[in-house]
Amino acid sequence: MKRHLTILSAAAAVVLALTVSGCGGPSVAGTAEPGANEVKELRYQGWANTVTLPELAQDLGYLGDVKLNWVGNTISGPQDIQSAATGQTDFGGAFAGAVVKLVEAGAPVKAVINYYGEDSNTFNGYYVKEDSTIRTARDFIGKKIAVNALGAHAEAVINTYLRKNGLNAEEIKQVQLVVVPPNDTEEAIRRGQVDAGSLGGILQDKAIANGGLRSIFSDYKLFGAFAGGPFVLREDFIAQNPSTVRTFATGVAKAIEWERTTPRAEVIARFTKILNERGRNENPAALQYWKSVGVPDKGEIKDGDFTRWNDYLKSVGIIKDDLDPKKLYTNEFNGLISK
Repeated sequence: MKRHLTILSAAAAVVLALTVSGCGGPSVAGTAEPGANEVKELRYQGWANTVTLPELAQDLGYLGDVKLNWVGNTISGPQDIQSAATGQTDFGGAFAGAVVKLVEAGAPVKAVINYYGEDSNTFNGYYVKEDSTIRTARDFIGKKIAVNALGAHAEAVINTYLRKNGLNAEEIKQVQLVVVPPNDTEEAIRRGQVDAGSLGGILQDKAIANGGLRSIFSDYKLFGAFAGGPFVLREDFIAQNPSTVRTFATGVAKAIEWERTTPRAEVIARFTKILNERGRNENPAALQYWKSVGVPDKGEIKDGDFTRWNDYLKSVGIIKDDLDPKKLYTNEFNGLISK
C-alpha cells in the first residue's frame, strides 16, 4: 500500500526523539530514582468525547492513591505511545503492530495490559457507497481507502484482508491509504473523495442509519473476537515504580470487567457523569452508542495479539523475521490474572 511516511523515516524520528529526551521527559513524573518513593501521578492523553478505561478506573476508585494527570488529547495510537516513549506522558495505548514498530525503532517500552479489542458488538467496518463497483478484495486495486492513521490498526487489517483474498505484494501497493479524520470519513466516502473508508463506534452507527453505504468487510469478520492493542509504559518507569504500575494495570483490568458485567445503561450513565464533571467542553451524545468493552480475557496479553500481524509487519518492512512476542509484553502487573 502507498505510504505517506516511510518505515525508515518514522524509525529515525523515534530514535531522534529518544536521544533528545533521554526517555525521561521534562516532568518529575517518571524520573524517580530506584529506591525512592514511587510516582503516584500518571500523565496521559485522552480522547475527546470518550471515557478511557484508566479514567473509568479512577472514577470507580480502582486506582487507589494513583492519580491521573490529563495533559491533552491524542490524535492517534502511534502518536500516543510515542509520547510515552519519549517521556512526554507516562503511558500510552495503540494497536499492537504500532507497538512492535516503536520497539523495533529502539524505544524501551513494554506492554502491560490490553485496552481495546473487537467483538460482535464493537468492531470496525470498511464501507463503500451503495452503488460502488467494489465488491471483492481485487476491486480495491487502484482505489483509495480512508484510514485514521498510517501504520495502525486499519492499515494492518486492510493489508491482511487483501492478502487473505489473493492479492500479491505488487497489487497491494496499488491500494492507496489516505489519512482522513474519523469524523470526516463518512462524508469523504459519500462525496467520492475516497472509494472506501474505515468506520467504527458511533461514526459507523450514524453512517449506517443515514443509509446509502455498504459494508465490504470488518475486522471482526476477518479475525473473530480479538485484542487490538495494549497500554505501554517505559521500561525504566516500570522498574522504578512497580507498585504504581501494578495498581494501574490491575485498575484497568477491573474497569474492563466492570464494563463487561454492568448493565449497558448504567455504564453509559457513568460515562456521562465522568464526561460532564471533568469540564473539557465535550458532547456526551456519542456515549449513547456504546455497546461493549471489546477487550477479552481481563486485558491479558497473549503472544497471538502480536503474532497475528507477522505477515503484515514483514510486508511493510517493520520486521524481517518472525516476532519474539515475549520481549514486547508482561502480564505480571495485572493482578486479576498474575499469580
